[in-house]
Amino acid sequence: MPQRVTPMESEQKVCFVVQSENEGIRIDHFLAQEASAHTRSFWQKRIEKGEVLVNGQPILKSVRLKKGDQVISYLPEPTPDAAQPEDISLDILYEDDDLLVVNKPKGMVVHPAPGNYAGTLVNGLLYHCKGRLSGINGVVRPGIVHRIDKDTSGLLMVAKNDYAHQFLAAQIQAHSFTREYEAVVYGRLKQKTGTVDAPIGRSKKDRKKMAVTYEHAKNALTHYMLLKEYRDFTHIRCRLETGRTHQIRVHMSYIGHPIAGDPLYGPQKVIQSLQGQCLHAKKIGFIHPASKEYMEFDSPLPEYFTGFLETLLQADWPE
Repeated sequence: MPQRVTPMESEQKVCFVVQSENEGIRIDHFLAQEASAHTRSFWQKRIEKGEVLVNGQPILKSVRLKKGDQVISYLPEPTPDAAQPEDISLDILYEDDDLLVVNKPKGMVVHPAPGNYAGTLVNGLLYHCKGRLSGINGVVRPGIVHRIDKDTSGLLMVAKNDYAHQFLAAQIQAHSFTREYEAVVYGRLKQKTGTVDAPIGRSKKDRKKMAVTYEHAKNALTHYMLLKEYRDFTHIRCRLETGRTHQIRVHMSYIGHPIAGDPLYGPQKVIQSLQGQCLHAKKIGFIHPASKEYMEFDSPLPEYFTGFLETLLQADWPE
């Protein structure tokens, strides 16, 4: 059994409580799933060094977790220069002392990560807010309460202080946070409305992908509605009850209607002109942490999206 290591002041605490869907999973698999910024081998090394505790005690990497187990580890703080302020133009729909609502363009990474340490939304937020952002997620992801993929456009909520961050994050956990997306998917739907209720976890075949699976997965619920049909595609609206990684992309692919332009879950022959999935986070709604009033914001469809719809409309014209 590894010896418990006393954390240094410079280390960041990460804590998880095991839910029923993760009961029975190995500790190293669990951490690689929940803290996906680090690999399974990374977590195995920390476990062996006594730097991961379950219910306050060091454990072996082969230990399988039980519902209610508290998993704690301490990670070295990222270097302060991991995210530097940059004067980047941001489309801010709303801002006050507690939060911002930002309209992220397609192609912009939300926070610094290997290969993308500059030009991210966080770099721009640090400059705009003069560093006044919540610190719960450390210096790499200051203010980031929830994320959308690099090639997904649309609305993000950003917290300026820790109280606002915790208040907003609690709404996401309680599934009371409004999130509506619009997308163009392949094919025509059999029903005008529907729900995909299928758990999502890490793909066994490709660790870069998520998949519908019933092993070490989290419940995921996506509601969809048909907006307009084209010859080979359908314009839809999706409402999320849960916010799993790549949820809409995985769910729509699972039911046979992958998102147009999606290089990960769509056909091998990708629509290059879209430069990524045709998916836009159009609406968000939440209770404000200070006023306790419900606020809702809507983002118009961006040019790449409307341009693709126009192309589809022209393709439908009779010759």
